[in-house]
Amino acid sequence: MAELRFYPVASTSDLGEDEMKPVTIGKKTIALYNVGGTYHATEAFCSHGHALLTDGYIEGELVECPMHGGTFEIATGQPKGEPCTTALQTYPLRVEGDTILIGIADDNA
Repeated sequence: MAELRFYPVASTSDLGEDEMKPVTIGKKTIALYNVGGTYHATEAFCSHGHALLTDGYIEGELVECPMHGGTFEIATGQPKGEPCTTALQTYPLRVEGDTILIGIADDNA
């Protein structure tokens, strides 16, 4: 099993409450969210269609896909609204000072 490595991707000042943005680690694009002051990270593209979730909307604890309006729970990646049925990959993260770091297995970066 590959070791988890944490990569700095943003500053806490880059992302206001209930905002999201795409970040890149290697070849991987990840959606970074600030939901009520808590940060989360999921894969950036909808599992139903190839739409960038950060072009969508945050509604409470959910992100809505801009293409077909399906929703996912941000914290878990679980699909919560049709037509989405496949969960998003989530990523561990931590905040050190004002730096947000996302954990990726070394063989996946």
